[in-house]
Amino acid sequence: MARFFVEHLPDSGVEYTLTGENAEHAKVLRLRAGEEVTLCDGRGMECPCRVEAGLTLRAGAPLPSPAEPKVRAALYLAFPKADKAEHVIQKATELGAAKIVLFPSRYCVSRPDDTSLAKKLDRWQKIARSAAEQSRRGVIPAVRALDSYGQAIAEAAQAELPVLFYENEEQLTLREALAEIGTPPHPSPAATPSPQGEGFVAAPTVSLMTGAEGGFSEEEIAQARAAGLKICTLGPRILRCETAPLAGLTAVMYALGEI
Repeated sequence: MARFFVEHLPDSGVEYTLTGENAEHAKVLRLRAGEEVTLCDGRGMECPCRVEAGLTLRAGAPLPSPAEPKVRAALYLAFPKADKAEHVIQKATELGAAKIVLFPSRYCVSRPDDTSLAKKLDRWQKIARSAAEQSRRGVIPAVRALDSYGQAIAEAAQAELPVLFYENEEQLTLREALAEIGTPPHPSPAATPSPQGEGFVAAPTVSLMTGAEGGFSEEEIAQARAAGLKICTLGPRILRCETAPLAGLTAVMYALGEI
């Protein structure tokens, strides 16, 4: 079933006409009268629609998206080289990430200036939108960048379970850290989506922080630990900077019953 993200959902029974990129996409799909499509507001609500004719739809009743995870997992990535961020953003969106935040760290090779970063963020957000459509998400994860490592750990620390993955940690596993929040129930149909567009208000929050190609320095680990982040291992193997966030996110989704 085709899926289109729109700024606001129409009321039940109202006609709605696709415009802009959605109209171009619909033309490529060659939608026919009577077909079913879905409109999403990108913040966790959607409504089924029937194609009336051409680009005109008849809206059904809005309801919470059933594809959104029962946990709000945010990824914090140190800037990687080349186009690795694009791969992580696409796959993290498919897996159910609530938001994706990039930041500089001591060993980052990539340090985009303001002009190039603005262009990258625009492209990254489009990648997240496309991946959300393909994977039937009800939320488009916000893709942002912070100015410093300190800002990143301060924001990540606000989650109920803030985790930083470190290759030299040998004791605390992600499984042990996740035991602290248990398995939350799915939001009820009456649950209210977050106005920030990061899923349902009642969902527990997890932040997962990973380093760039060179990992984190001991000073950065000490800073994160002091801020309240749990320093975890992802096992005895060294994972690439584009693999670690996806491995961690997959493990979280599996542990909480999303996979």
